[in-house]
Parts: sequence; structure tokens; C-alpha cells
Amino acid sequence: QVHPVESGGGSVQRGGSLRLSCQANGYSWGSFCTAWFRQAPGKEREGVAFIRDGDTDYADFVRGRFTISQGNGEPTSHLQMNSLKPEDTATYYCAFSDSGVEIWGDVSEYHYWGQGTQVTVTS
Repeated sequence: QVHPVESGGGSVQRGGSLRLSCQANGYSWGSFCTAWFRQAPGKEREGVAFIRDGDTDYADFVRGRFTISQGNGEPTSHLQMNSLKPEDTATYYCAFSDSGVEIWGDVSEYHYWGQGTQVTVTS
């Protein structure tokens, strides 16, 4: 059983930075892809960033501010978040898939989810 575990959330002021990490405990070495999603109260979960074999994609609202990376052969993922805004406040989740995805922002594409980590950005 795979259990992704996120870490690195917290509270920062506008313009600050945070680095989120996720480790998929229990995952055997192999090809996988990773995405980060977020969900604010009363809103749907939305895709933030995606990576597979070095190829990345981002939601427009974070492009240029966030950077996703993947462990070298390890089932880990990181999300470097810079120039944070109050509207970035949400619970952030990492998601893993051990098969290809067609629409990376579709939550149904992923098999394993972390429990979430809270990010709060104050103005």
C-alpha cells in the first residue's frame, strides 16, 4: 500500500516562499508521475503542477512562481512556491500515478493521494 506523505506547509506573508515535499512511502521503484493539487474552503480541488520524467506543466495561476521537481529515481516530489499571494491559501495535496495520465489536472487520474498540508498566506 502506497502512502504519500506531504510536509512543509505553514503560514507566510504575501511575497514569501514555502517548499512542500512529498514522499510516497511503500512505492516500489518504477516510472511514475506526480502532481500537486490544492483545495480552498468551498472550492473544488484544482491542479497546480505536474511532472513526469522531467517534463512539467503548471496551472496558469502559478506559472512563473512555482516549480515542481521529482526525486531522481525516488518516489518523491517537491513544490517550491515563491511570490506567494493570499489567494494561494489552501490545503495542498500531492498525488501519484504509476501509469500515464491524459489530463493531468483531473483528480480521477491519480491512484495515491497524500493527506494534505495547509498553506496560509497573509496579506
